[in-house]
Amino acid sequence: MKIPFVSFIPMERELDKDLRNAFERVYTRSWYIGGIEDENFEKAFADYCHTDYCVGVGNGLDALMLALKALDVGEGDEVIVPSNTYIATALAVTYVGATPVFVEPDIRTFNIDPTKIEEKITDKTKAIMPVHLYGQACDMDPIMEIAKKYNLYVVEDCAQAHGATYKGKVIGSFGDAAGFSFYPGKNLGALGDAGATVTNNKELAEKIRALGNYGSDYKYHHIYKGNNSRLDEIQAAFLSVKLPHLNKMNVERRRIAQLYLDGIKNPEIVLPYIPENMVPVWHIFGIRCKRSTELEKFLTDKGIGTNKHYPIPMHLQDCYKDLGFKEGDFPIAEEISKTELSIPMYYGMTDEEIQYVIDAINEFK
Repeated sequence: MKIPFVSFIPMERELDKDLRNAFERVYTRSWYIGGIEDENFEKAFADYCHTDYCVGVGNGLDALMLALKALDVGEGDEVIVPSNTYIATALAVTYVGATPVFVEPDIRTFNIDPTKIEEKITDKTKAIMPVHLYGQACDMDPIMEIAKKYNLYVVEDCAQAHGATYKGKVIGSFGDAAGFSFYPGKNLGALGDAGATVTNNKELAEKIRALGNYGSDYKYHHIYKGNNSRLDEIQAAFLSVKLPHLNKMNVERRRIAQLYLDGIKNPEIVLPYIPENMVPVWHIFGIRCKRSTELEKFLTDKGIGTNKHYPIPMHLQDCYKDLGFKEGDFPIAEEISKTELSIPMYYGMTDEEIQYVIDAINEFK
């Protein structure tokens, strides 16, 4: 049996007619940037996130970068980020001229450990950027308490967690702003690059919108040195088709995850940990294994697609050599990088496919 790491085919078959109609609607209207599709999606997604405002942008990295820029985070400032995440989180900080300050995760959840944040705060710290990694919410209460204590901004990185909740409250609605990616593989994915920033602050939303439109509040009037990062009408239309189905698809992901959690019994495998009062949406189902490379090859030989998130931690990436870190400086992030392996998780997996993955993992010796 061949099982890909991810497949869009089941979802796209289900939504095929509506997606084609959405394209035809935009194409017939012949209006491709900043129109009714953008407006409709932004309103619907803000409602979904329980926030007052949503600004569509070009991608998830820009969603974070523009939020930081709008909060006047820049040269000489520091931003707390987890040491274990995709590099876009740190790049958003770098792009506004600030310095990312890495904080180790809780190895059980892979998310930033709130107990390790305060020791990294200096008089240069301007913001905390928690990442709801793999579709599981960070422990937001202590993070928000620390931010309040030190008068810091909080910008949530929600790129992998559309619809996840913490103590009954949807992520993206805790901080000053939150960035989402709609990269095709996300739980809510466009058919290309796309992103959005959500916030409850009207002035901040207006500034983010202007910054993403060349710094312009109206045509040919530029109040900021801005960027070109806007959600186009076609992607907004596609996202509007998918958004009403997101909860149903997240429920199915949770069902698949529960089958994995109940069925994988191999003592060499460390399964994901779900803290109390959190409802994940399982963008990624990441397991840990001391022999992850051998397991990866074993599953590949069985026809099962896998991925490693992320094989080189950020502090050891060539692009961040200037920060002066070496191997051993962030041992938890390094341990996760060495042992993590992501197994198939997508809407439309059959029970037969799920059981095949479970049996293969249990067979690994």
